[in-house]
Amino acid sequence: MSEITKAVIPVAGLGTRFLPATKATPKEMLPVVDKPAIQYVVEEAVGAGMHDILMVTGRNKHALENHFDRNCELELILETKGDTERLAAVTASTALADIHYTRQRDPRGLGHAVLCAASHVGDEPFAVLLGDDLIDARDPLLAQMQQVRRRHGGSVVALMRVDPKRSHLYGCAAVERDHGSDIVRVTDLVEKPAPGTAPSDLAVIGRYLLDPAVFEVLRRTPPGRGGEIQLTDALRTLAAEGHPVHGVVFSGRRYDTGDRAEYLRAVVQIAAGRSDLGPGFVDWLRSFVDRVPAPSSV
Repeated sequence: MSEITKAVIPVAGLGTRFLPATKATPKEMLPVVDKPAIQYVVEEAVGAGMHDILMVTGRNKHALENHFDRNCELELILETKGDTERLAAVTASTALADIHYTRQRDPRGLGHAVLCAASHVGDEPFAVLLGDDLIDARDPLLAQMQQVRRRHGGSVVALMRVDPKRSHLYGCAAVERDHGSDIVRVTDLVEKPAPGTAPSDLAVIGRYLLDPAVFEVLRRTPPGRGGEIQLTDALRTLAAEGHPVHGVVFSGRRYDTGDRAEYLRAVVQIAAGRSDLGPGFVDWLRSFVDRVPAPSSV
């Protein structure tokens, strides 16, 4: 079975939950410690052997292209100063991968964004990585998903357990657990089910390995929830039509940057885990928390 070398990263969203910060800056460029969130996602794809990256962009996303392009003036200044550490940090994003861009002209949902990648991907399996989910490099989720695909073929999605009270925020999977404790066969998917109706507590998170058959299904998938073409609906159709769809139940370190509170938690968690920042930052954090008044007295 051919290895997956292409990854698609949809980045056309407006980032309205982070306004006004995202009025002129793409949400994907918000810093997580000292790198923009999108760089973590690209590094994850590259770490799994995917060096051909397509970003599906929208309006006002030029900062993304600039970040992964060279900045010769800045590089020359740093080189002249002998600042090799910062020079290496600046050039790292440029050399990461072969990055391409295409425009999603109409905001018609994740499924439509993936369909925009059809001409670039062609008849090859490919990955889709969503920028709101950052996966810790110490927990190689994509590598595990690729092992499942080698064994069973078809498409593979990443799943995590969620509180049933929050199931309505995700696409949720009905599964048969016939391949081990953390590998399941997906039999159905429901996008953001009504409270109390989710088929399980397993929610889809933003990592997919997709068979190219998904493009034909997306072309005939009508708009679903929110009037958008849902990738979840296309995967549901694939499973119903006999294409293998498996899930990896992920229990590793995942950082959600999808809303303000989760974004702040992600920054703190990642900073605390860094060898260069963590020890001093954690000591300060403990003393700071001790000084914060209890919520009831604020």
